[in-house]
Amino acid sequence: MAYKDKIDSKRIPAHIAIIMDGNGRWAKQRGQARTQGHIAGAETVHIITEEAARLGVKNLTLYTFSTENWNRPIEEVAALMQLLIDQLVEETFMKNNVMFKIIGDKSRLPKNVIEKIDHCIEVTSKNTGMCMTLALSYSSKWEITKAVKDIAKEVKEGKLKVEDINEATIDSHLATNYMPDPDLLIRTGGELRLSNYLLWQCAYSELYFCDTYWPDFREDELHKAIYDYQNRERRFGKTSEQL
Repeated sequence: MAYKDKIDSKRIPAHIAIIMDGNGRWAKQRGQARTQGHIAGAETVHIITEEAARLGVKNLTLYTFSTENWNRPIEEVAALMQLLIDQLVEETFMKNNVMFKIIGDKSRLPKNVIEKIDHCIEVTSKNTGMCMTLALSYSSKWEITKAVKDIAKEVKEGKLKVEDINEATIDSHLATNYMPDPDLLIRTGGELRLSNYLLWQCAYSELYFCDTYWPDFREDELHKAIYDYQNRERRFGKTSEQL
């Protein structure tokens, strides 16, 4: 039986975050350049976005390019930036009623990438279905540092009292302030770490790791992750008896 038939359509996680790992290793296994792995991975993005929207996921957040990825070879970074331009196809968003957003240090992105991103954000802004967010030039340490600076500035300007700072204050200053915290975080490619991704937001997320490289991650793999999620007990610090 396919996992599609096992999942409860009434208990789909509202927010799924994914660390899309394994593009380079997928290409290496096939004797191809790393860029070919990224191209294959981009196809998976379209497939998983459409399936998540169909299932009723409200937010899908994909770790696309970290602040640390700027340290990769110049040729690979340039290829990734061009791939972004080529693969941000507004038709995919429009036919699935998906709103598009990004989180990350936008100022570091090339001008032509920013222009394409801004266009997709504007065109999809009135869509009412799933919100698909790319974490682009993003890291949690960058995000939290920026939030701390913004909060400190508000305190300095007298707009905020130190004693009034709480978790909600920090939430509101993060790049993800328009979305709920992830219910489920998926990492493909076999690595068992969060790699500086949504560290504050994933405090109580269910973590799911699989060996499948991202280019091979298809609908049934997503269904399997959701099925695993649905068979866990989410206690948020309470006991089973309190639930």
